[in-house]
Amino acid sequence: MKKTALAVSCLAMFAATAHAQSSVTLYGILDEGFNWNSNSGGHNLYNLTSGVMQGSRWGLKGAEDLGGGFKAIFVLENGFDLSNGSLGQKNYRGSTQGLMFGRQAYVGVSSAYGTVTLGRQYESIVDYVGQFEAATQWGGFLSSHPGDLDNFNNLYRANNAIKYTSVNYGGLTFGGLYSLGGVAGEPTRNQVWSVGANYAQGPVSFSAAYLNARNPNVGFFGDNGASAAVTPAASTIASPVYSGYASAHTYQVIGAGGSFKLGAATIGATYSNIQFKNLGDTATSGPNPLGYQGNAKFNNAEVNFKYQITPALLVGAAFDYTKGDSVSSAAGSTGGVKYYQGALGIDYFLSKRTDVYLIGVYQKASGTDSTGSTAVASITNLTPSTSDRQSTVRAGIRHKF
Repeated sequence: MKKTALAVSCLAMFAATAHAQSSVTLYGILDEGFNWNSNSGGHNLYNLTSGVMQGSRWGLKGAEDLGGGFKAIFVLENGFDLSNGSLGQKNYRGSTQGLMFGRQAYVGVSSAYGTVTLGRQYESIVDYVGQFEAATQWGGFLSSHPGDLDNFNNLYRANNAIKYTSVNYGGLTFGGLYSLGGVAGEPTRNQVWSVGANYAQGPVSFSAAYLNARNPNVGFFGDNGASAAVTPAASTIASPVYSGYASAHTYQVIGAGGSFKLGAATIGATYSNIQFKNLGDTATSGPNPLGYQGNAKFNNAEVNFKYQITPALLVGAAFDYTKGDSVSSAAGSTGGVKYYQGALGIDYFLSKRTDVYLIGVYQKASGTDSTGSTAVASITNLTPSTSDRQSTVRAGIRHKF
């Protein structure tokens, strides 16, 4: 009897210890506000929108100590529209659905050698370079690069992904991701891979990363919504900045960014080279109504500035320039395109978890866009303008829990 009681006590103690070494956290962000758009398909637009400064979300994350310095970890993160309660991550053109855990969904193991995770995840451009863009700091997606064509603001995630993230080696961190295409007999079709690194020491931080997506219209741009309906028959890209390049066999981004902090001020800059390579792959990638051939190339550069006036009050400014080269087509070639964009923002923290903010963005376009038409201003995630100019102002509130 005493032996049985002792055994039960030991098991109870072991269970209590195991429970103490495990944790599950519920977290989230609620972001809602009022928008004004100077030209939404030819008209002024006033509306409420959700998730501009940061995407509205709720999530669960957890860890279990496995012993020997190893931990099992997981994240399940749902995006949603606070304005109407619908699911988020439905960027696929024509999709009325969203994904239950469309922001992130992964499980893995961490240790002193780094972390390996499996599932739907962020790629390396987002992890390492995106942090230096104004949009991820104080400008929201409205100030992201036109159409978020370099994915700095995380418009697209990678499904079926295996990811490695290093520990910090004296300020240096690095990692990479590989997403399996999942097509029988064609291991490279729809695949995505990326690598990146960051070095931060004192007031200086800089990063570089590379992203390569095969058959991007189907395997990368199209995997944000009802992915079962995505085929090469239609473009899944909403932005006219690059929707005409759906037939690209490969989408490639080379990105770099950095910042320097001087007291309460921070100066930052980013650069990206974006290529839609081997246009004309209508069999496995997407449609090509203008008969594009060769590569479509963009270069983007941003400079930004923010100043912490008080611990509760931040102001920011940014300028972004995008240039697209001419592209060969069945009718000859396009003349290239340029986008100029400026952004201003102010953010006031009412508490550690709640802030109110104001963002203004202005964009001007010139040249010929990917659709073969005269370029129109197209601020990210807004209905494109009918002219070469577009302005928007956002007043919002954000609460974190």
